[in-house]
Amino acid sequence: KPLATAPGGCRPWLATGRASPRLVLVVVFVALLLDNILLTVVVPIVPTFLYTTEYEGANSSVSPALPEATPAAPRAPPFSSGFDNTTAPVRGFASAVGPLNGTGSSPGHPPSSPPGHPRSCLQGGEFLAQENTRVGLLFAAKALLQLLANPWVGLLTNRIGYHIPMFLGFTIMFLSTVMFAFSGTYTLLFIARALQGVGSSFSSVAGLGLLASVYPDDSERGSAMGIALGGLALGVLIGAPFGSIMYEFVGKASPFLVLAFLALLDGALQLCILQPSRIAPESARATPMSTLLRDPYILVAAGALCFSNMAVAMLEPTLPIWMLQTMCSPQWQLGMAFLPASISYLIGTNLFGILANRMGRWLCSMVGMAVVGISLLCVPLATNIYGLIGPNAGLGFAIGMVDSSMVPTMGYLVDLRHTSAYGTVYAIADVAFCAGFAVGPSTGGAIVRALGFPWLMVVVGVLNVAYAPLCWLLRSPPAAEEKMAILSQECPMQPKSCAPKEAQQEFPLTETENVE
Repeated sequence: KPLATAPGGCRPWLATGRASPRLVLVVVFVALLLDNILLTVVVPIVPTFLYTTEYEGANSSVSPALPEATPAAPRAPPFSSGFDNTTAPVRGFASAVGPLNGTGSSPGHPPSSPPGHPRSCLQGGEFLAQENTRVGLLFAAKALLQLLANPWVGLLTNRIGYHIPMFLGFTIMFLSTVMFAFSGTYTLLFIARALQGVGSSFSSVAGLGLLASVYPDDSERGSAMGIALGGLALGVLIGAPFGSIMYEFVGKASPFLVLAFLALLDGALQLCILQPSRIAPESARATPMSTLLRDPYILVAAGALCFSNMAVAMLEPTLPIWMLQTMCSPQWQLGMAFLPASISYLIGTNLFGILANRMGRWLCSMVGMAVVGISLLCVPLATNIYGLIGPNAGLGFAIGMVDSSMVPTMGYLVDLRHTSAYGTVYAIADVAFCAGFAVGPSTGGAIVRALGFPWLMVVVGVLNVAYAPLCWLLRSPPAAEEKMAILSQECPMQPKSCAPKEAQQEFPLTETENVE
């Protein structure tokens, strides 16, 4: 009998855990964490991997008998085997060890790096200029596919619930991670990146919608969204430095294999807590997406998410290449440059997930977008990686302010003006994210090629500063007519909308009265 009752004793514990909003928050946090580690881990890897396999590979193939010697092709870069004979898998980059061979060369054969210059900038300017565009398109592929999948995922969550789409997101992300590990060409990397976009659409739309449904109180929802976005921030924080260090000292496949293992753990967690085989459609009929897209307040909130995230999306493909050309940065610095932005984003999302509801989410978002613009204008002033710390930290903190304010605002606007079904509105929020991450990298590389990196920062910075005043419109959005009767009963002194603090006091009382 004790053996028979043991499993039964576990079932109430599992049932209690599945009903706990905190465990749901943990699942969403982990899903966003892994998705965004994979999002940013490729940022320092792809430019140097393509440079190594395509540019240096093409030049070294001219003299196959001397694979580690100076290339004989006329357009070869003026650096030689001193940079190749190191533990780093990427040739053409300086190692901290410096040049190992001091062989001289004639003008027909590019010289080795002299002892006084342990590092040399990458050459092949035309290749690097083209690489800006190609890397930007590869990064944008994820956002573009996510952009196309989001509306369908939003409709799917309204029909079958959030649990099955969340698990589908895990499955697709796992396949994408394994494909990244073993892809050796630009085409395969592009397909893996696009596949990641489809998986991200399932994870993010279903995850944010699930959180909004288990946290009906607006204040609690804002705090929960801040914590979940902290998972996103932590993923961005870990991804780029983790990718650059693992790639340089272990190999290209290593960071992706580690992520694949972590993704399996995430899948096991979802199986235990979410029961993804269960279909649980929304109880309320969702507002059509076309209606939500005609709501000016939802569009303003979505625009703030789009333009603020477009800033970092344009930096991802262009900043590493600009650092290679102007700062002669070694491989490991390309990922570390994003570390201040990631740390400050993590702080900003957790801090303003709570503060934004008190100071006003519209004000928090408006200040954040202004700081985004100012930070971008300061980026081209940096002459080394230390000069990037301040602007990147300000950029990450400001984007954290905008995200932690506007993501819960989207759910609040649906509660206030439409039906409280969240799959569709968070599909729109994710479309806004993806539009920034699709337009940013794809156009950023072209703008850099035409005008230069400093002008790219000026264009995006001015765009954010100009958009910031529109957030004032979200200061007191009016409720829809059919909601006015409900809100007037709960907040009779406020004809326009129900203040968050009063709503927090009234809603539990009405629930208690209904139970009694």
